Amino acid sequence: MTDAKLLPSDLRAWAQRQVGPITAVRDVSHPRPGSRVWELRLGGRPGVFVKVASGVVAYQRESLAYRHAVPALGPEAAPQLIESSARHLGPLLTAVPGRPLAGLDVSRAERYEAYRQGGVLLDRLHAAGDMRGEHRVGAEEALRRAAHGVEKHLAAASDRVSAAARRFVRRLAGDLLLLGPLPLRFLHGDAWERNLIWSGRTSWVDFERAASGPVSRTSFPLAVLALSLVRSLRALPVTAPTPDGKPTTPANVPALAEPGAPHQQEGDKL
Repeated sequence: MTDAKLLPSDLRAWAQRQVGPITAVRDVSHPRPGSRVWELRLGGRPGVFVKVASGVVAYQRESLAYRHAVPALGPEAAPQLIESSARHLGPLLTAVPGRPLAGLDVSRAERYEAYRQGGVLLDRLHAAGDMRGEHRVGAEEALRRAAHGVEKHLAAASDRVSAAARRFVRRLAGDLLLLGPLPLRFLHGDAWERNLIWSGRTSWVDFERAASGPVSRTSFPLAVLALSLVRSLRALPVTAPTPDGKPTTPANVPALAEPGAPHQQEGDKL
């Protein structure tokens, strides 16, 4: 949590009109600029959360996700939208049990299971979104925007990225423009451990970056986490691609293809 942010009085008044008397407020924002999230305690009733989105686009994405796709995950697999306020850029959300996996000291087997369940839930989310009309057009443009935006990110990275790594990134960006059609789905957009809530069951939170796009955009973060865990579990000598583009060792493939690996297998169930 960052230095405590105060819940704006007008936002508190709006939230209270939706859920009744608020007895206590706790700042639970992520330790990053722009994160503004509060837990609202309601006496003997289950608590709720209210947040202020980082901008209008983020608010619109999150509202769309909570109204049209997130309900497919179920009430304990993601927060449910109580109400939203365009004026405050604020969704009011139910709580889910557990804590972010990123801050938990759990066994390897337990972390493996959290990833597996997370992959199953993301697959449900992918299938739940509307991929018609403008949503499909936006998804088809996502790779082109990513490729053309690479220079902005390299500039922001400054001298933290070597010349060899810059050449490698630019080559990959060029490859994006040559790819044929990819599977398009509705994506979480920020599927990292900080947004994976674990209580013995997995839940996903924070849908500010949810949007339609190539399914690989969500699969990649989870695959990175899973590969790290698989390496530890199986002690495989897997080598990541180098900035010069040298391939990984063949051990990379069986590690991820092993039955029961953290990415979803056909027929997986929670």
